[in-house]
Amino acid sequence: MILVAVSGGSDSKGLLLALHEAIARGFSAFSLSACTVDHGLRPESASEAHAVAQFCAGRNIPHSTRRWLGEKPATGLQAAAREARYVLLADAAEEAGAQCIVTAHTAEDQAETVVMRQRRSRPDAPGLAGMADGMLVDRRVWVLRPFLKQRRADIRGYLALRGEEWFDDPSNANPRFERVRVRQALHDDTRSITDHFMAATEARRRSSARVADLLERHVAVFERSVARIDPALGDNMSDFDCQRAILSLTAVLGGRRHLPGRETAARLAAFLAEGRDGRMTAGRVVFDRRRSGLYLYREARNLPEIVIRPRQKAIWDGRFLISNIGQEPVAVAGGVDAREFAARPIAAGLPEAIVKRAAKSAPVFSKVGQGALSPQPLVETSIGLYDTFLPRFDLMMANSIAALFGRDRYLAPPVHDVLTEKTG
Repeated sequence: MILVAVSGGSDSKGLLLALHEAIARGFSAFSLSACTVDHGLRPESASEAHAVAQFCAGRNIPHSTRRWLGEKPATGLQAAAREARYVLLADAAEEAGAQCIVTAHTAEDQAETVVMRQRRSRPDAPGLAGMADGMLVDRRVWVLRPFLKQRRADIRGYLALRGEEWFDDPSNANPRFERVRVRQALHDDTRSITDHFMAATEARRRSSARVADLLERHVAVFERSVARIDPALGDNMSDFDCQRAILSLTAVLGGRRHLPGRETAARLAAFLAEGRDGRMTAGRVVFDRRRSGLYLYREARNLPEIVIRPRQKAIWDGRFLISNIGQEPVAVAGGVDAREFAARPIAAGLPEAIVKRAAKSAPVFSKVGQGALSPQPLVETSIGLYDTFLPRFDLMMANSIAALFGRDRYLAPPVHDVLTEKTG
C-alpha cells in the first residue's frame, strides 16, 4: 500500500489522481490510502481536510486526517511544522500498513530548496543536492517524491483537463517565509537549477559512498563513546570527504543533529594541521591527538540528568536512546566509574587517560528510590544526523555510522523507480 500525503493543493491532488489512474490502468501491485495533516494554523484548514476526505470517499480511497496539536513555536514555524507533518504521516502509514509515503514536491520546490541552501552554505556543501527522491522518516517508513522533475503548471494542466479544482494555501504567498521570498524571486527560472540539482545529487551520492568507505577503513568506536581515527584520515582535513567523515563522527559523539559549522571545521583543521599531540574541544567533543591516533569523546560538561518512567524511552544527551524495560523509574546521569568502564571488553586497547576522560561522560543508571536497579535499561546510540530524516543518497554513509556504533542497518528503501516512471 502507498500512503499519499494530500493537502488539497494542486500538487498533492494531482499526485493522488495520477496514482489512482495508474492503478486503474493495471498497475495493480499497489493500493492507495491518503492522509491529510491539519496543522491548525489557519481557520479554514479543518474544512479543507474535510473536503479532501470527501474527494477520496468519492473514489473509494481510504483517508485519514491527522492534527498537529499543542503549542506552535513563535520562530522556526515552518521547520517545526515540517517535522511534525512527517511524524504524523509516519504514524498514519504504520496504522494503514503502508510500505511507503509519497509526497508531491515538484521541480519548483526543488529549485527553491537548492537556492535557500546555496545562500547559507559553502559551494561544495552536501545540502546543495537539494531534496532526495527518497527519505527515511523516524527510522520507520520511506517517503518517496515521484514528482521532483514535474513542473507545477503541468500538474495543474492535468487537473484542469479532468475538471478538478484545488485549494491555494495563502501561506504560500506570505513573504514572512523564506521559501516564499525565494519563490517570488525565481518566477519560472527553475530549469538551470534543476540541472544543477541532478549533478549535485550524483556528487552527493559519490561523496557519501566514499565517506562510508573512509569510516569503515579508518575508524574504530569503543563502547559507543570513543572514536579512534587513523592518522591517514585525521591528517587530511583539506579533503572534503575526510572532513565530512570526521565532522559526522563529531555530530554523533556530541549528540548533535547537524554537522558542526564552518568556523568549527576551520578551527579543527588548523589544530590537526599543526601535527602535534594535544587536545581541543569543539561541538561538545574533545579531540585528543596522540601518536596512536586521533581520539574523539564527549566533553564532561553540561551532562543532563533525567528520569525515565517504566516502559518508556528517552534520548539522553542527544547521544543515547535509553529504554526502561523495568517496573521502576530509572535515573540517568553522566559519570561511569573509570575502572568499571575500562573493564568492559570493548574498551580494551584504549589509552588509560582516554578511558578516564571518556568515562566521565558515559551514561550511568540508578533506580529512583531504594534498592538495586534491575533489569538494566536497553541502550543504543542515537544518530541525530539521520534518525529523524535520512535522505536516500546518504544511506551508505548512515549505515557505516550505524555499524560503527553497534546499530542495525537502516531500513532499506522500497522499490520506487517504477513508481516514479509511472507517475512521471
